[in-house]
Amino acid sequence: QELRLNHPSPTPPRFVSFPSTTAETMQAVPGYQTQMQILRAGSGKEITRGSNATVHATGVVKETGKKFWSTKDPGQQPFSYQAGVGGVITGWDQGCLGMKVGEERMLEIPANEGYGAGGFPAWGIPPGATLQFTLECLDVK
Repeated sequence: QELRLNHPSPTPPRFVSFPSTTAETMQAVPGYQTQMQILRAGSGKEITRGSNATVHATGVVKETGKKFWSTKDPGQQPFSYQAGVGGVITGWDQGCLGMKVGEERMLEIPANEGYGAGGFPAWGIPPGATLQFTLECLDVK
């Protein structure tokens, strides 16, 4: 992303780059292609393999920018799952490990660790889509 700064000086305009949620601010989830970024640190109990986690989640298809799901939408509830045991897509399952209660994290999940070559048409996720989730850890048991 670039922002053109218009200034009434005789020097040419400058372009300033701002970091976005891409490779320069994301870090790899060890052993996976999923990338993560901590948006807000938490200080509570940590999600570990086998724990039961409750999160708020908003999912967007990276290629289109289209939101396909959010637990914050009217009529939705926080999402609970057992962590690290394969009950959800791989990128989410592994990308949430280590999150602490109160933490907000972004995950960028490639298709092979998400819904794959088939996508998930019922949710508007096209084949081969990269998914971006913003997650907030609410509880860990």
